Amino acid sequence: MILPQFMKKVLSLIFKIILSLILLIFLVLGLSYRSELSLEELAATYTDEYSHFIKVDGVDMHVRIKGEGEPIFLIHGSFSSLHTWEDWEKELSQYFMTISMDLPGHGLTGPDIEKRYGTPDYAELLFGLAGNLGIDEFHVAGNSMGGGVALLMASQHPEKILTLNLIDASGAPSRKAGSDTSRVAARGGSSSVSVIRFAQKPLFSKILLRCTPKFLFNQNMKQVYYDNSKIKKETVTRYYKLMRREGNRQATIDRLTTRKPYQVDFDKINMPVMIMWGKEDSWIGVSNAERFKEIIPDAYIKIFDRTGHVPMEERPTETVAEYLSFLGIQADRDYFTAPNYYSHVFR
Repeated sequence: MILPQFMKKVLSLIFKIILSLILLIFLVLGLSYRSELSLEELAATYTDEYSHFIKVDGVDMHVRIKGEGEPIFLIHGSFSSLHTWEDWEKELSQYFMTISMDLPGHGLTGPDIEKRYGTPDYAELLFGLAGNLGIDEFHVAGNSMGGGVALLMASQHPEKILTLNLIDASGAPSRKAGSDTSRVAARGGSSSVSVIRFAQKPLFSKILLRCTPKFLFNQNMKQVYYDNSKIKKETVTRYYKLMRREGNRQATIDRLTTRKPYQVDFDKINMPVMIMWGKEDSWIGVSNAERFKEIIPDAYIKIFDRTGHVPMEERPTETVAEYLSFLGIQADRDYFTAPNYYSHVFR
């Protein structure tokens, strides 16, 4: 009778542990519940005098326009917003017209009722935005997913793109064993980034729609920055709050679970190209920069040491100076004296 008595105690203990874990999970989920935030509430904090809401093909897009001169479209990456370009805009808008935007499913733009969240959808939408603004030709710079959008735009309508800047960009063609370099790259499929893989799982995605703890955004920032000391609390808060904009969490799930394949024809990339990368990028490794350079041999490439996935946020001064130089502007890196202006140079 001793053994059954012992087994009963063990089973009882196991049951209590399992029950405690279940209760703990529900407690954590309950504490992590976050309601959605209205556009009006967020706009009070995250718009300024340069903000506009422009209707493009049924999407009321949040766009920020600064400066005058040749237009530069600045395209943010996944989970981000136009605010990722704030430091760059301050310098670029002295010489150019900067146009940044919240892509559908991001920032203040929010969800698209037709769920057009693929790279081809975004490219088409941005050409539509250019048309609405009466812009025929423009420079384009994109980070991460936004780099993939910029790359596709340059492939689709090279006559409209003055220069292309790929910043830790998606879209590099993969090497195929035993084959020569392909000039046409097919994209799509799943991502190796952990947060994206989890979001593509049905159970996790359902939880993400309602339970969005802020610490996840802090952890995410630590992945995309190399120097964690440069992560600002207000930046984490901004990413966190804009994800909670009405409809953005559902749009994120829709975007990550319905990835659309597309093709980039590198033979059509005939404009000057800059490749800018953080050497310590853990999301899209620096080998992708090298791959881009192989397939676009005339491209100017700049790798930044001790830098992660978002160089324009982590090292804005050095990166914007390099970009200005690529565009033909010689700027003093300390910005304490007025930079000298030179006419635009195609490299």
